Amino acid sequence: MADIAKGVRSFTIGTAISRVMGLVREVVMSHFFGAGFAMDAFNAAFRIPNFLRDLFAENALSAAFVPVLTSEKTKGKDAQNLFASNILNTLLIVVGVISIAGIFFSPWLAKFIAFGFKDVPGKVELTGSLTAIIFPFLLFIALGAWAMSYLNTESAFFVPSLAPSFFNLFSILTPIALFAFFTKRGINPIYGLALGVTVGGLMQFGVQLPRLVQKGFRYKFHLDFRNPEFIRAMALFLPVVIGLSGERINVLVNTMLVTSLQEGSISWLNYAFRIMHLPLGMFGIAVGTVALPTFARLIAEGARDKIPRTLSDSLKMVLFLTIPSSALIAFLANPITALIYEHGRFHAADTAATASILVLYILGVPFVSILRNVAVAFYACHDARSPMLASVASVVVNLVLNLSLMRVLGVLAFPLSASIAAVVNILILFLLLPRKIGAFPLGGLAVYAARLAAASAVGGAAAFGLFRALVSAAGPAYLIKLAGVVLGGAAGLLVFYAVSRLIGVPEVRMYVGRFLKK
Repeated sequence: MADIAKGVRSFTIGTAISRVMGLVREVVMSHFFGAGFAMDAFNAAFRIPNFLRDLFAENALSAAFVPVLTSEKTKGKDAQNLFASNILNTLLIVVGVISIAGIFFSPWLAKFIAFGFKDVPGKVELTGSLTAIIFPFLLFIALGAWAMSYLNTESAFFVPSLAPSFFNLFSILTPIALFAFFTKRGINPIYGLALGVTVGGLMQFGVQLPRLVQKGFRYKFHLDFRNPEFIRAMALFLPVVIGLSGERINVLVNTMLVTSLQEGSISWLNYAFRIMHLPLGMFGIAVGTVALPTFARLIAEGARDKIPRTLSDSLKMVLFLTIPSSALIAFLANPITALIYEHGRFHAADTAATASILVLYILGVPFVSILRNVAVAFYACHDARSPMLASVASVVVNLVLNLSLMRVLGVLAFPLSASIAAVVNILILFLLLPRKIGAFPLGGLAVYAARLAAASAVGGAAAFGLFRALVSAAGPAYLIKLAGVVLGGAAGLLVFYAVSRLIGVPEVRMYVGRFLKK
């Protein structure tokens, strides 16, 4: 069985740095812009190119590019580079044209997406202007995803996982550097944040170029839409895009619905989503990213019979990483949110709203993480249709729940619906999985997950109890709260480990050992 722990460890370290930088970026955003007029406009503007980013970059590109590139790699470096250059040139043309069109049509896109802002003077117009500035980000981030996919096939995971930290770094430095400059000239400083996103996207691609050269990539001016490997990649890519488009369209529809709720709602969702993405990105996406080339390699080597065992290992690993971390964040949601965001123009009421959303989002992290890992098994088997159908079904569930619950629960309906939809998605994939890889031991996985959840709940409660005791004894100062979260989190993990051993989860000790192994 292929051991993916080393690759996951490398990816997780790089992603941890990126996510910390991402949280710093959110701190800067909340401090300077809070959760009001300008920040709402920025978040709505960012949704539009971000929607296309999910279609042309990262998940979709990796799902189509990595399996075929892995096959080409067996033919030699020249064949690998020729195919990679073909995909790169296609991205430059297609995504480049879409980016230019997005800049031109940004005023109309803003009126469509942010129609709920129409009653607030100047808000739709600001959204349109920000959209035009952000749109080049789409091309740069697509190129960055291409570079990441190439490097992952070379078992290079650290640099690609670290690359988003450069996006975050320049997204931080640019608005800080321009804030006073714009303010003195009567220009809304939120424009600096939009410029930072575009510059950051360029840097996310650029930082991977030296590693690409080191791994043997040599660019070739080659464009062939009739190439059999290109057609194979598109046969995978298009179903993934269709599946993701349903999900992303749902996100855009949700954005349109949220703009009709109270001011700040879209910003609260975004701030909570960023914290939620900490365990999801560090662990859930990490395991799936490393597993995809591993599964593709097994297929290329004719070892399909090894996939069930490797998949079971990856799912147990991702549950071991995401369930306890999600529990800790859920129990400490309010103090974590306050520590990160509550300063400048971000107030206690914003903290309460964001923390409530975060708890509902975090419930879905283990399910989304499982989903990503099961989906890559289908992609490695050159089946993008099954994940597409499951995704479309979950999108329908998500949309129906949002429309049904938003007038009752308000903004809380959106994270709750997202978590429920993730459960529906993974259930459908598990039903389809045996047809693709054979029998799969779901019963044992469910028992394992239930025991992890029980141990994590005890650990989370212990973390919250220690936090409350420390704050009650020493006061609510910022450093005291920070110490309470850090010490509470550490204690919670120790309690989780002890309880998991007591109730018979030997995999916990095994995975700790594998991650610490050099």
